[in-house]
Amino acid sequence: MTDTDLMTRIRALPIWQGELEASPLTGGITNVNYKVTDGSGSYVVRVGDDIPLHQVMRFNELAANRAAHAAGLSPAVIHASGDLTVLQFIESRTLTEADVRDPALLPRVLDLVKRCHVEVPKHLRGPSLVFWVFHVIRDYGATLLERGSSHSASIPDLIETGNRLEQQAGPYDMVFGHNDLLCGNFLDDGNRLWLIDFDYAGFNSPLFDLGGLASNNGLSQAQEELMLESYFEAPVTDDLRHRYAAMKCASLLRETMWSMVSEITSDIDFDYAGYTAENLARFRASLNDFENT
Repeated sequence: MTDTDLMTRIRALPIWQGELEASPLTGGITNVNYKVTDGSGSYVVRVGDDIPLHQVMRFNELAANRAAHAAGLSPAVIHASGDLTVLQFIESRTLTEADVRDPALLPRVLDLVKRCHVEVPKHLRGPSLVFWVFHVIRDYGATLLERGSSHSASIPDLIETGNRLEQQAGPYDMVFGHNDLLCGNFLDDGNRLWLIDFDYAGFNSPLFDLGGLASNNGLSQAQEELMLESYFEAPVTDDLRHRYAAMKCASLLRETMWSMVSEITSDIDFDYAGYTAENLARFRASLNDFENT
């Protein structure tokens, strides 16, 4: 679909008042997003179909968005029609990895994540998915082998590593996870933080979000200890530290294999090969630390 066709569909939505101005929002690596302003205000239009290869189902994302707004964490859903979702636009800045690591900001980020885990399920309606990272890893591996990925030679070993991590990361608690805690999914409007982009939301272990938050944003070992102590409101035990480290490795492995699949399936203009290399290096370093402690 061309940009012109897409804008024609966006303009045809029955919610606009007066003249429209629209411009693309850059930075997304799963969806295409536009900022649209009409006579009533500004909005974000997210464009995206289901992506079964990535476990992304839009009914689930929409339900999570609505529940997160009801919980006071996320912008409101204004309209949803087919592959177009219109959200309240928040005048804000997107956090960077350095922002998330900032000792003054990290507790606020962690509080938002914990509120997602605890409060969003209270408002969730209808069917909801489970995001089980170890299933995702196995499914990605099968996809990469079936499609003749350039990474095929390493896939059996990566799948086996994921299976070993699944045994090491339990026993498991269950919360409603965001499951994609990149710095770009946090907004700061100057007064409060917002959590956005619920493509991968679903019930999961809290350790997956915590491991993703740490690995995606380069938290130090000391910050990870403080994060775990703060989240669980108790001293960090050796057992928790071990299970967390295993899940952190799994989070990095999933991000790596997500990028490998995106290399051969995505139409978005993004350097997925470079992203794969970056995350594969992070995963191997984290796995080496895990296996040698």
